[in-house]
Amino acid sequence: MGEPSAERGGPGGGGQPEQPKGADLARAALAAAREVAKAKPRRRGVPRGTATGGGSRARRRWSGAGSDDRDPQPLGRLASRIAADRGWHQNLSGGQVFGRWAQLVGPEVAERAKPIVLKDGELTVQAESTAWATQLRLMQRQLLSRIAAGVGRDVVKSLRVLGPAAPSWRYGPRHVPGRGPRDTYG
Repeated sequence: MGEPSAERGGPGGGGQPEQPKGADLARAALAAAREVAKAKPRRRGVPRGTATGGGSRARRRWSGAGSDDRDPQPLGRLASRIAADRGWHQNLSGGQVFGRWAQLVGPEVAERAKPIVLKDGELTVQAESTAWATQLRLMQRQLLSRIAAGVGRDVVKSLRVLGPAAPSWRYGPRHVPGRGPRDTYG
């Protein structure tokens, strides 16, 4: 009873050699994997640490010091890329006419006239008085050249100038058709 049997492989039993356990087993497996990796020829152009198998997923790598598509991008660059991909440049240029109106036409004109609609290259502008509407019609060529220099040539092709809007006599949800009060506005 006191002696270990040879079948169990105990010390002094003379049976099979003792199997490594724990950390020794892990070290032996790592050494065997390294030997197999050294024996395989390395393919050119495939960086170390990436999967080369057809169906296996590539291991994620960090981009390092150089710029990469995975790096954070400035918001303006992303917005311009989206606009280019979807063909929004014409609409964005039209939006610049409204956003930069005072810079494009000058502060004096911007005080007395405002852009209303830009559709199919025609910009509709509403003046604060009939005198300013007439003045804007006379300045039409200069305004178009200033706008073209600021936002691009084919954004605004023509200018339509409106006088001041007449007051509306429609109050409430119901309306009776007709000419309304017989007075002249504008």
